[in-house]
Amino acid sequence: MTQIADFFIICSGESTTQVKAIEEQIEEEFEEAGIKPLGIEGMKNNLWVLMDYGDIIIHIFEEQTRAYYELEKLWIDAKRIPLGS
Repeated sequence: MTQIADFFIICSGESTTQVKAIEEQIEEEFEEAGIKPLGIEGMKNNLWVLMDYGDIIIHIFEEQTRAYYELEKLWIDAKRIPLGS
């Protein structure tokens, strides 16, 4: 659907503290796998953090911010891949 990335991951935390914790955990896991981000934005206020890993773009929202932007609507036709626990 786009040439920007192969996968978009959209998730949210209940607070800006949780958004920061999610970002830190993702960054740590990727770093352990030897994968460095091309860029990370939004960490100043942690309402919406974007992590660019090239083929994978990760959006981490604070819940109200996610509801406001409704980013999923931009990709309504995209195939959904459920993540296991």
